[in-house]
Amino acid sequence: QVQLVESGGGLVQAGGSLRLSCAASGRTFSNYAMAWFRQAPGKEREFVAAISLSGRSTNYADSVKGRFTISRDNAKNTGTLQMNSLKPEDTAVYYCAAGPTSSRYYNTNQWNYWGRGTQVTVSS
Repeated sequence: QVQLVESGGGLVQAGGSLRLSCAASGRTFSNYAMAWFRQAPGKEREFVAAISLSGRSTNYADSVKGRFTISRDNAKNTGTLQMNSLKPEDTAVYYCAAGPTSSRYYNTNQWNYWGRGTQVTVSS
């Protein structure tokens, strides 16, 4: 089992920045790929970004490309999502996920472990 705990969410004005963190415990974090998803009220959970086991490979949703950066520190068992130039449409609960490497990283079913989420609210 891998336990994931997100932090760093909050209220920010449009154009601002937030940095989300995901703290992992349990099994060896470096054995798992990691991703961030988000879910807005009334909408399905959607892919945001993913990062490989080593951190050398990343993927992003088109909606956040160029604004968000995913990273990880395997020595500290943590992952981060740096979010810049935030927009009101970025408002959602953000979830950290861990699981095996998969070409279908954008699919929620590919991820075995999930955190409980952290709320991000962007005001206009």
